[in-house]
Amino acid sequence: MQPALSADISYPTDLGLLNRARVHTEKIIDILYKPLKGQIPKKPRTYRNLARKDYLLIAKQRRPSRNKKRQAIKKQLQYIKRNLAHIEQLIESGASLGNLNKKQYKTLLVLTEVFRQQQWLFDNNKQSIEDRIVSLSQPHIRPIVRGKAGKNVEFKAKISASCFEGYVFLYRMSWDNFNESGDLRAQVEAYYRFTGYYPESVHADRIYRTRENRAWCKERGIRISGPPLGRAC
Repeated sequence: MQPALSADISYPTDLGLLNRARVHTEKIIDILYKPLKGQIPKKPRTYRNLARKDYLLIAKQRRPSRNKKRQAIKKQLQYIKRNLAHIEQLIESGASLGNLNKKQYKTLLVLTEVFRQQQWLFDNNKQSIEDRIVSLSQPHIRPIVRGKAGKNVEFKAKISASCFEGYVFLYRMSWDNFNESGDLRAQVEAYYRFTGYYPESVHADRIYRTRENRAWCKERGIRISGPPLGRAC
């Protein structure tokens, strides 16, 4: 009932995400400064070469310690904070956000939120935060902890669909993490409203086959796939 659509992104890490965010802030500073060249004393310093060296120093290590990664994250956060402050100063000096195209402006908004989230995670020594951004180009993607062997975290959209006379109807698509078992009744009721009758059977994986959902389907004469509850013989 609910397959997943994989997101085409590289596996994100906090340090890698911050490095990409820092590079984008440097590009935005270059764009905003260009029209002001000669009007302000000098171009804001970004320390981009030093920042890249700091990143590669840890990124090239096979298994850096947690403390080393944390120190590297701290440095990247400081670089980004400085760059965002430079962007604000350039705007106050007369630089126009109109010099950014739509994609660059959207990226700037995403960068600001990524910095806020990563700074909070660092300050509070946490590993998760609500609506966490893991991709600058696809900020809607959310990490979903699955607990599967070899793939503990996935980055996919969950979809709810049903099949009727060879046609597939999409009821729900979400990149947010939610418990699929609570979605079964809504899908079946949507099918009923469209066709005027309940489906003969529901084919779903184990997470849907809770006692409540089984009882609900039984009351309506719906056969649900899978073995019965209880210890297997």
